[in-house]
Amino acid sequence: MKKAAKDVAAPAPATAQAEAPGFEEALKRLTAIVERLESGELSLEQSLSLFEEGTRLSRTSQAQLDAAEKRVEELLAIDASGQPVVRELDPE
Repeated sequence: MKKAAKDVAAPAPATAQAEAPGFEEALKRLTAIVERLESGELSLEQSLSLFEEGTRLSRTSQAQLDAAEKRVEELLAIDASGQPVVRELDPE
């Protein structure tokens, strides 16, 4: 189990940092970061590095949630006469 804890503290590869992780992946990483920070076994520099990564992941995840909420609101929108607002969705 110690090996897994060390893996959590290792920074993500540069190629992975270039792409925003999926929401679920970011949430798993955030959970691992919090557990590692709460362990109290890290140096100040390691803690700061993980905190910075966690902050980035948190902001990215919040942006993803905001975008999803906007899409749901658009899908549930109705016009003044009570009819659903229909528009073509952007393919993703």
